[in-house]
Amino acid sequence: METEKGKTVKIMKEKRQVSPQVTENLKQYTRIKKNILEALKDEELTVNQLTEKLNLPKAETLYYLMSLIKYGFVQVGSVDDMDEYFTYKIKK
Repeated sequence: METEKGKTVKIMKEKRQVSPQVTENLKQYTRIKKNILEALKDEELTVNQLTEKLNLPKAETLYYLMSLIKYGFVQVGSVDDMDEYFTYKIKK
C-alpha cells in the first residue's frame, strides 16, 4: 500500500480556508519588509529616515522594523552623531 505524500496537509487546507484579510495582511507585511530591507541595503538609517524614505507613518515603520529585528533580518547599528537616535542595518 502506497501512501500519498502531503495528503494530510491537502485535507487540512480544504477544511480550513485562510481568510482574505489574513492573506492581504501577509502580502502587505511582505511588501513593507522588502521595502525596508531595500532601503537598508546601502546604508544604516534611523527610524525617522526610514519613515521619510518609505513614506509610512512613524508608528507603522517602527512596528515593522521591530518585527524584522525580532526575526533576525535587521539589527541595531550605531548611534547617530548627536547621540539621539539608533541606526538600523541588515543583519549579516
